[in-house]
Amino acid sequence: MSGYYTASQVATHNSENDCWVIIHDKVYDVSNFLNDHPGGKKIILKNAGTDATKQFDAFHNAGVLEKYGALCIGNLGEPPKEAPAAQSAPTDDDEFQFGDMVPFGDPSWYEHTQIIMVSLDLGLDSMINTKQTQYLNRYQQWGSPYYRESHRRLRRVMREFVEKEIMPFVFEWDEARQVPMFLFKKCAEMGILAAVAGNGHLPTDYFNVEDTTLFRGGDSAVVPPKEFDPFHGFIIFDELSRCASGGVLWGILGGLGIGLPPVIKNGSEELKRRIKWITNGTFADYFTTAVRTGGEGMGGVSLLVIERTMPGVTTRQMKCSGVWSSGTAYINFEDVKVPRANIVGKENRGFKYIMNNFNHERMGVVIQATRLARVCLEEAIKYGSKRKTFGVKLVNHPVLRNKLAHMARQIEATHAWTENVIYQTMTMPEDLQMIKLGGPIALLKAQSTQTLEFCAREAAQIFGGLAYTRGGQGEKVERIYREVRAYAIPGGSEEIMLDLGMRQSIKVASSLYGAKL
Repeated sequence: MSGYYTASQVATHNSENDCWVIIHDKVYDVSNFLNDHPGGKKIILKNAGTDATKQFDAFHNAGVLEKYGALCIGNLGEPPKEAPAAQSAPTDDDEFQFGDMVPFGDPSWYEHTQIIMVSLDLGLDSMINTKQTQYLNRYQQWGSPYYRESHRRLRRVMREFVEKEIMPFVFEWDEARQVPMFLFKKCAEMGILAAVAGNGHLPTDYFNVEDTTLFRGGDSAVVPPKEFDPFHGFIIFDELSRCASGGVLWGILGGLGIGLPPVIKNGSEELKRRIKWITNGTFADYFTTAVRTGGEGMGGVSLLVIERTMPGVTTRQMKCSGVWSSGTAYINFEDVKVPRANIVGKENRGFKYIMNNFNHERMGVVIQATRLARVCLEEAIKYGSKRKTFGVKLVNHPVLRNKLAHMARQIEATHAWTENVIYQTMTMPEDLQMIKLGGPIALLKAQSTQTLEFCAREAAQIFGGLAYTRGGQGEKVERIYREVRAYAIPGGSEEIMLDLGMRQSIKVASSLYGAKL
């Protein structure tokens, strides 16, 4: 992108062979794009040489501009009279905000704000005395005991990665029913796959930190490997979930987060070093599989790593309501011979290994579902702030603000509970976590998925018909609404989670604390 153009200059480029348009104060040369436009070239030619921002926003979301950024040739307006002095990039501590500052569109610790400005806007300046003004004139951050500078650096890098490498392409990947393999390579180079597979820890013995963006450079890394904790993993899951596609999330994280932790924790050294990462059934090289090797019941189940290259292994993609690009598959095993070396841990102990990973699996669902609910709220507020009915913006209708308020309160409560549980995984002895956290995590899983379902429905009501069609402004909400059941059922259905949560909590209270029940 280079150059500055006035509206009158753009207006002269208004033919099929020379077609420019203005969108959000940037100038795009779409001459060679006309025949590729999914909506046909006539709609673009109708707005040739003009500011087409309003027409663009009526059909598309902002991610489309990222995808076709190469068409941008400059900015609307006059060039600056003199170039600003070069400045070093600010650190997160110097920034006054992170993200778009949509209310509740991001976790509260993302917010920086100048309180004095907010107070003046609210008409409270007459109530502020000199001493208060001196205090309020500083830039304030929402406080949190959980996050350090490395968490803020990670947040920035992950957001840039998701917005550049994933968000502009999610729709076409979903429609194609496949996540491209180069994305796995990029995620591996970032260090995302290693971070996800470690179940809150970083398995540095099984990958080279110097090959990754996040952990390369030791103490000067985005996240120094020795500093990595479950909140870094939380940020990675959370920021990836902003892509608003369960299919992409499951494709990148699903099979990996479920299939590999039992291998890392219980597998032999040979097995751990041979397997680097696992994807989903359609394209996986390895399958962590529960098989019956003994008698009936829990004591007769073993975990085996079955390899795609073994004779008798076949897969075919499963057609689901949502998560289309995830690679969810039917897998057939016909007389497959598996070497003893591929047993994970001890024979007939597989059910225990599966149970030990359930908390991790369910917390992955919690994090994804909560951020997807947050995306629904953010998209609804953005859309409601520009869409008018009867001359009034949607956000100025009390009935719609009521919907947004109920979405926000549920999201924030769920997020706070999630942070609390993650903190317990850092401070509580591991042998107690299965006992004491199983119940709360089961309830939290149900809380997060019911919040997601509520927010997806309310956002769809705000978007109206746009949330019923694939693509366009309601793309994210439409896709998320389709995928609600993919979060409410796997990892333990809501009904099972609610029953398990209370049953386990009552049992722990009685046996550990002597509660008189």
